[in-house]
Amino acid sequence: MDFDFSDDQQSLRDAVRRWVDKGYTFERRRSIVAAGGFDRTAYGELAELGLTALTVPEAHDGLGQGAIDAMVVMEELGRGMVLEPLAHAFIASSVLTQYASAELQGAWLPRIASGQALVVLAQQERKARYALEKCEAKAAPAQSGYALKATKSIVPAGDQADAYLVPAQLDGHIALFLVERSASGVSAQGYVTQDGSRAAEVQFANTPAILVSKDGLTALELAVDTGIAALCAEAVGVMDQAVALTVDYMNQRKQFGVTIASFQALRHRVADMKMQLELARSMSYYASLKLAAPAPERRTAMARAKVQLGQSMRYVGQQMVQLHGGIGVTDEYIGSHYFKKLTQMEMTFGDTLHHLGEVSSRMQDTAGVFA
Repeated sequence: MDFDFSDDQQSLRDAVRRWVDKGYTFERRRSIVAAGGFDRTAYGELAELGLTALTVPEAHDGLGQGAIDAMVVMEELGRGMVLEPLAHAFIASSVLTQYASAELQGAWLPRIASGQALVVLAQQERKARYALEKCEAKAAPAQSGYALKATKSIVPAGDQADAYLVPAQLDGHIALFLVERSASGVSAQGYVTQDGSRAAEVQFANTPAILVSKDGLTALELAVDTGIAALCAEAVGVMDQAVALTVDYMNQRKQFGVTIASFQALRHRVADMKMQLELARSMSYYASLKLAAPAPERRTAMARAKVQLGQSMRYVGQQMVQLHGGIGVTDEYIGSHYFKKLTQMEMTFGDTLHHLGEVSSRMQDTAGVFA
């Protein structure tokens, strides 16, 4: 199997990296955090690069690219800890393409591709923990289609998004709906999260909703798995920069008249950081490659990837702080922001312990060791 990236993918990587290096500096990121954690102008710049259109089908003004291209993009955005939730453009395009009616696709996919519309997944509820099948939101038929009653938590850019993908109970089963933020009965309370990004608590009170799929749990699983694959790639980019930052610091910091990079014990710890990074990178590739697999295989693959990424993120983040010393946790230093980003990512779409349980529950008699 050829694991080399194509020339087009390398060009895509280079283009995104140049934008991150020149257009999304740490200073700009700090200003966005201070302004609330989301910048529509920055999201528009991602659209101008064609990134919001990346996985939208060509029939709907998209580029029609696949999971590997999305992985390349998210890895580069991770290097700059980009706050704007581009991954949700991939989630929305994937779910709408596979489950929505032709009319709904025509209405929303071109707007997602152009960056005109930010559609985010709003699935998290307070009592659900990370179990997708636990859903207290209710939907009922109404004159205009359906009416939704729900409260969703930690919705990315929830008070800035143009629409939401919302799971809710319909006739005893979970269905998936699209709800516009401008619809009646929608209220969103935004806030800045630990890593500086923006989220919101969103309430729907008899809100008009458009049905995406009555097989909502299956569609929701695809949405979350797409998000996990994107998050894994983004985490690799964050960790890659965290390791590079640590190595650079060790080559400058002196103790006893020599750089601390010359101390063998510390070199071993950096080697372990790099090992964890490469383990994470390989599992990120695995997750992206498995997005097109049948649902049971795909779900197992995402859980496995998230377990390894969670372990790697925790190790790399902690070692980065330890090897920097006190400066590693100061807000003025970029390293602390990498640490906060990794900490939040470990909890997103299910923490390590949750996914370890998912891996365990899906083990067969052979435990995946023997055919």
